Amino acid sequence: MNSYTIRNLKDFQLDHIFDCGQCFRWNKTGPGIYSGMAMGRRVTMEQRGDSLTVTPCTKEEFDTIWRPYLDLDRDYGRIKEILAEKDPVMARACEWGTGIRILQQDLWEVIVSFIISQNNNIPRIKGCIERLCRLAGAAPEGEEDRRAPVQESRQEPGQAVRQTPGQEGLRAFGANVGLDGDQYPDFPSAQTLAALEPEDLAPARLGYRARYVIETARQVAEHGLPQTADQVLSLSGVGPKVANCILLFGMKKYDSFPIDVWVRRVMHELYGFREEDVKGMKAFAAAEFGEFGGFAQQYLFYYMRSL
Repeated sequence: MNSYTIRNLKDFQLDHIFDCGQCFRWNKTGPGIYSGMAMGRRVTMEQRGDSLTVTPCTKEEFDTIWRPYLDLDRDYGRIKEILAEKDPVMARACEWGTGIRILQQDLWEVIVSFIISQNNNIPRIKGCIERLCRLAGAAPEGEEDRRAPVQESRQEPGQAVRQTPGQEGLRAFGANVGLDGDQYPDFPSAQTLAALEPEDLAPARLGYRARYVIETARQVAEHGLPQTADQVLSLSGVGPKVANCILLFGMKKYDSFPIDVWVRRVMHELYGFREEDVKGMKAFAAAEFGEFGGFAQQYLFYYMRSL
């Protein structure tokens, strides 16, 4: 199996990247080793000091897929200098999460993931997403789909036929959906989910979020992915906090500053804001962090959770 290794990395730590609340399909399998599914590929990443090895991977795949995905061409050292220059809190946060990078993720996966994240914790979010993928996601290219028979999804005239798990097949497969084993199905497409009903997702245990996922899938299947903040906010189940996560992690809007329970806590305990003063926090972040608000949020999030 081909592997590719890149050396002399700076400002890069897999432990920091995969544990700062931005992604949910990477699992730690050993010291400095993570396995997961992203960009339609199932790979293992292993870091040893300043070297990173991706398996399976060729140089061409690394340059076209994983280099941009890991945001390796951005100068994070300079970003940390700017954020920490006049802010001792940010200086400590940047030092604590020094290897964080904001991943260049698939927008559709980000949308669904952060809809599922509402009123949820990271271990449960990961479980929900993994069950959803095992229930309705396609097998990665070159791997056998071990689920139920498929049926054609609903579609508009002229659209290509999409093959999706039949509803009876989903229910049969869903009875055995778990988190054990070595399956890493791809993320289900909007078209696949749009052909289902919320009750079909019961084995994924999304709760009330299943309706939001299905309704959003139908919106995206009909109108395409959102291009603006207003379009993001128009999606079913998406409020300001989830919208800011989608803008930051899926649409490269790096001035976005998502405020969740951890960021509210850090803004309260380390910057002196009242926890309910979200408006004040947003204004402070815009003034102090500006175009680097999303990077600041990640450093603060990781720092507070670690504390």
